[in-house]
Amino acid sequence: MTAPVIAIVGRANVGKSTLFNKLTQSRSAIVNDTPGVTRDRMYGAAEFGNRPVLLVDTGGVDVDTNNPIELQVVEQAQWARDEADCVIVVVDNLSGLTGPDREMISQVRKSGKPFFLAVNKVDSPSHHFILPEFSQLGLDNIFPISAEHGPGLYELIEAVAESLPEMEEELESSDSIRIAVIGKPNVGKSSLINNLLNSERCIVSDIPGTTRDAIDTPLEWNGRHFILIDTAGIRRKGKTHLVLDKFSVIMALKALDRCDVAVLVLDGMEPVSDQDATVAGYALDRGKACVVLGNKWDLAREKEVLFEEFVDRVRYSLKFMEFAPVLTVSAKSGLRVDKILPQVEKVYEEYSRSIPTSSLNECFERAIQKNPMSNYRGKFMKLFYATQVKKRPPTFKCFLNFPQGIHFSYRRYLINSLRKTFGFIGTPVRLILSGKGKAVDR
Repeated sequence: MTAPVIAIVGRANVGKSTLFNKLTQSRSAIVNDTPGVTRDRMYGAAEFGNRPVLLVDTGGVDVDTNNPIELQVVEQAQWARDEADCVIVVVDNLSGLTGPDREMISQVRKSGKPFFLAVNKVDSPSHHFILPEFSQLGLDNIFPISAEHGPGLYELIEAVAESLPEMEEELESSDSIRIAVIGKPNVGKSSLINNLLNSERCIVSDIPGTTRDAIDTPLEWNGRHFILIDTAGIRRKGKTHLVLDKFSVIMALKALDRCDVAVLVLDGMEPVSDQDATVAGYALDRGKACVVLGNKWDLAREKEVLFEEFVDRVRYSLKFMEFAPVLTVSAKSGLRVDKILPQVEKVYEEYSRSIPTSSLNECFERAIQKNPMSNYRGKFMKLFYATQVKKRPPTFKCFLNFPQGIHFSYRRYLINSLRKTFGFIGTPVRLILSGKGKAVDR
């Protein structure tokens, strides 16, 4: 199930980032009076009418004089009308209606999708009304707001919430495994899928960022159904100037929301980068099973790279993904590509496991007997019982008298005890520590 995407678009310095921060109740978008300060697309979760949504704060029109402003506006509006479920066009009540404003409104209007005109900076007694030129646009969905101080936002949120499409629960399939192929640009994701499919279903190019959206492709192997989701490469901050490139981050996140297993593709000939770790972190945050692939292994002998060295690099740089199996492949030559789906199938089985309550409690009893819990403020801590409350990923709830007294290192010890007893290869394991009316999640 994916949340609707709401794009916030508009010229530079009209208050898009301020509105984004207010709606997401965060300070994650940089706010500055200098036009064009938002250089990377920001995204954040919010609730509109008790419904989860994904907000996207777009960059304003580029202030670089080498790029025609009108073309930048059209490109941004084109993205919004094609990919977002709803669009909020932000304009500045102080500067009035401009040519780029008109062009953007025209482009979004043509899409037929719900859109709302937020006339910003209506935030003082002397500016309590909107300029006549905005009223003369003939729109019914005009909202005077103050993104900085809050007036008008409730009405805007309510109107947007009513326009959103109904969220459909994705039906669970007992025999279909959804795989998101993720990774930074130009590591060979599309080539890998082409090899798996033995086709040219995905366009392959040496130019980073060729794949612009997420493409679902069904595949049957060994009597098992898979759905491959080829995501656009997630780009490093500061490298995502083009609107479509920026949108690739959103598509990758939406693909992760829809998948069971994330296949993280790395360039096996390069060091594991911070960007690789960021991509892996997206998968972990969403509780997805994971397989790590070192691609371009056909060059290993020439580059004098050993498998053990590569695994050590992965384990060192991706410590939080130590549960994920590591394979080395070559999408170009087909080397060991046939090992990927069997590994994904094994990981999925671990991801979907249910542990009987009796076996679970026996595991914890042995672990605590071997390494007892510390006292909490001089009081003895006791684990009453544990039960599995969810699978995909396996999630366990432990009931204790003082859950707040469990140190993160002992929580890790309990999770490692679960892994030692039950495996859980390739899947995150979540532990909820609960007492009377209080729970501590991981």
